[in-house]
Amino acid sequence: MILFNGVEKKYPGEVTGLDSISVRIEDGEFVFLVGPSGAGKTTLLKLLIREIIPTSGTVCIDDWEINKLSSRQLPLLRRKVGFVFQDFKLLMDRTIFENIAVSLEILGKGSSEIKERVYEVMKIVHLEEKSNYFPKQLSFGEQQRVAIGRAIAGSARILLADEPTGNLDPKTSWEILKIINDINKLGTTVLMATHNVDIVNSLKKRVLVIEKGKIVKDTKKSKYAK
Repeated sequence: MILFNGVEKKYPGEVTGLDSISVRIEDGEFVFLVGPSGAGKTTLLKLLIREIIPTSGTVCIDDWEINKLSSRQLPLLRRKVGFVFQDFKLLMDRTIFENIAVSLEILGKGSSEIKERVYEVMKIVHLEEKSNYFPKQLSFGEQQRVAIGRAIAGSARILLADEPTGNLDPKTSWEILKIINDINKLGTTVLMATHNVDIVNSLKKRVLVIEKGKIVKDTKKSKYAK
């Protein structure tokens, strides 16, 4: 369960990132975050991995209040929450296997467990034949699949995706979305920020519309009403 309770985030210069956000997301939900650029979608996602902390209010995952976690507890948070970025953030000097494995190495997993899990994840993201490739040898869509694999390798229960199809062509975007949707069907909670109207309208999941830091609409099985 994810809970935002009266969350406000101010940036230097009194710039508002989020303004009194209160919302609850249940385990296993697939939620789209939509709204114009600068509305607060990325701020909301970054609060969940404690990259930033709220100015006021509380952000909770299960019984953890994220803003009160100690630095020693952050690795435990990262086991629960995986993050997929628009620009992939892959290690260009490492193979696909190594890029996915790094998230498990950080968690202190043994080599045999890492090998087994990485190959399992590569099947999920349909890259099992390219384990020894380097990112520059892959298409953008394949690179994003690697990023998704890295995000879920540690068996994260929550997957956050910030415009994961923003740099991709329509066909590749649908391939990426199918993988994310399949991950959700396995029980992973998904929060995905997107501007892609077709994707939102086709899947008919829960939609949170954010404008000027506020949630102005929250609807189930909805469309992207612009």
